[in-house]
Amino acid sequence: MAAHLLVYRTALRRQLQSLRQRVPSQAQRQSSSNKKTPGPAEDQIPVANNVPTLPFWQRLGPLTRAAGAYARAQRARPYTTQVCSSLVIYLAADISAQSMSGTDHDPKRTVRSLIIGAISSIPSYKWFVFLSQNFNYSSHLVSLATKVVVNQICYTPIFNSYFFGMQAALAGDTMEEVWERIRRTVPVSFVNSMKLWPAVTAFSFTFIPMEYRSIFAGVIAVGWQTYLSFLNRIAEKEEASRKSVHDETAAVENAPALG
Repeated sequence: MAAHLLVYRTALRRQLQSLRQRVPSQAQRQSSSNKKTPGPAEDQIPVANNVPTLPFWQRLGPLTRAAGAYARAQRARPYTTQVCSSLVIYLAADISAQSMSGTDHDPKRTVRSLIIGAISSIPSYKWFVFLSQNFNYSSHLVSLATKVVVNQICYTPIFNSYFFGMQAALAGDTMEEVWERIRRTVPVSFVNSMKLWPAVTAFSFTFIPMEYRSIFAGVIAVGWQTYLSFLNRIAEKEEASRKSVHDETAAVENAPALG
């Protein structure tokens, strides 16, 4: 009898030890299962100091929505968007320049400006994409300075020569007159561009996102194209005046002498 009791006591003691080991492990598993990952609705609400501030151009209401629509259109159809943008810019610039000259509006001159803008839109777009993707060094200052210098040395004189040369060619001038127009206007416009476009280019590559650079440059370009159109108009008047004087002189020299 005593032997049976001893066996029962030993078995009972083993069962109690097993239960004591199981209860803490089950409690640990239950507590770990209760610690589930919080969902989106359970995330901590950010306080004011942790909320990122939106860029300035994203807080302009209707202007921001218009700029966003422009950026989406440019990503979807970049070439079409660039051509349409150039037409708007050159139209506004030519109307502004003609109103400054104080003469009646010349529709043919407006058409010439639109043709020039449409032809140059895609090459100009390609150039600035190339400039964005190249000359990127570890130093932001070196990259920015290189882009500004390359743009000013390579793009500006070529574009200005194209603009004034096409204005003269579309007006029916001879090759000699086209060259004379370029010679008279490009140096002046290049020097004056140094006062504006390096700062615009630096600001654009520093603060303006890629998809908004075209519209930012377009706003500045309205004023710049107004200046170029006005400068071209001055050159046209000077050439017309010199031609008139030359014709009068030739008429006097060729007139028969009175006996």
